[in-house]
Amino acid sequence: MPKTPEELLDFLKSLGIETKTRRHAPLFTVADSQSLRGEIAGGHTKNLFLKDKKDNFFLVTVDEDATVDLKTIHHKIGASGRVSFGKPEALMELLGVAPGSVTVFGAINDVQGRVKVVLDESLMENDIINGHPLTNEATTSIGRGDLLCFLSETHHEPLVLKVAE
Repeated sequence: MPKTPEELLDFLKSLGIETKTRRHAPLFTVADSQSLRGEIAGGHTKNLFLKDKKDNFFLVTVDEDATVDLKTIHHKIGASGRVSFGKPEALMELLGVAPGSVTVFGAINDVQGRVKVVLDESLMENDIINGHPLTNEATTSIGRGDLLCFLSETHHEPLVLKVAE
């Protein structure tokens, strides 16, 4: 069973990581979430759940305004050929979230380490990074270093690359 948002927040707390979580109406797109700008400080994320032709999976997290070229990203992230969006069933199986709730925090549910996490280097210039805590009905703010600690504790050493155009 995938972790719940509460289990995620408890896990972060057990690591000594302080976060702030704000509940809100469900947000399904980056455009939906832009209504919160000015209310939640830090870098806001856009997440792409991708797979290559050999069924390798990637979670690419970039700044909400970033443009990602899906025709060439495979060269940057080490995929075997071009990538496509992963199916909702794979998203639920691997990261424990549904479309519209894709988040870097989904790494907590990838206990087999099948998903490679890629963070855009421009996003990582923010001191605070925001993502959904396994539900699109809230936004959790976490420090940049604490996000890296979380990923390490879930056995996901992220690639930090210039992904955005």
